[in-house]
Amino acid sequence: MRIDSHQHFWAYVAAEYPWIGPGMERLARDYLPADLAPLLAAEGIDGSVAVQARQSLAESRWLLELAEARPLVKGVVGWVNLQSERVGDELHLLAANPKFVGVRHVVQDEPDPRFVLGEDFVRGLRLLHRHGLTYDLLLYPHQLAAAIELVSLVPEQPFVVDHLAKPRIAAREIDGWARDIGAIARHDNVCCKVSGMVTEAVWQGWKRDDFTPYLDVVLEAFGPERLMAGSDWPVCLLAGEYAEVAAIAREYFARLSAREQALVHGGTAARFYGLE
Repeated sequence: MRIDSHQHFWAYVAAEYPWIGPGMERLARDYLPADLAPLLAAEGIDGSVAVQARQSLAESRWLLELAEARPLVKGVVGWVNLQSERVGDELHLLAANPKFVGVRHVVQDEPDPRFVLGEDFVRGLRLLHRHGLTYDLLLYPHQLAAAIELVSLVPEQPFVVDHLAKPRIAAREIDGWARDIGAIARHDNVCCKVSGMVTEAVWQGWKRDDFTPYLDVVLEAFGPERLMAGSDWPVCLLAGEYAEVAAIAREYFARLSAREQALVHGGTAARFYGLE
């Protein structure tokens, strides 16, 4: 199975997506499974993992409804308030649906760089494993230090770093990020998504070679067994069409064996998320 490990859906209402601001008008419309289906088909991709874009239980339930109606959506990474006293009950209800495969919080927007180490957050996160759920780490590079502590605190919990932890590709910054990516990769319970790179580069001026140093780092750190390719569609449309984004990973990983390529383009995601 070939899998796009990271994409989003939304029925656009401006008040619910305040991060879609000036210069991002292309995102200010509905993006639904019917829009994604022909893009996947053109790339020979069998399905996707839909990831939350709003922090509400309603979002998680809505994504599950889409997944039930459209088989191309193989799994849902939703949102649950891990700091809530009711998190156990909420996880129990959501995890009853086999397409609910993981949880994510928009940690990148939290002002405290050590947010993920908060007592209530860690308490809620420890409940994920017993429900068979994964956790997506959406981070900026300066938040990686706390994430490294977190993944060692909860070694039984499967984690995946979204978007390579958003290195500053446009500024060509790599050293500190590479050091911390290497450190978090030393924990066997952590995978990494090869996604979200084009929006960290110069939107209208990137070249495929811009990404090679960053891809070299994650390939060495994680190996193909812990890497999964994703589009970050429709957010990626700010800087490139779906086919252009897919080509970055496809062409870079073409140097690998057929087995290793199959892992990056679907096998790792299927194993990590338990996709059928």
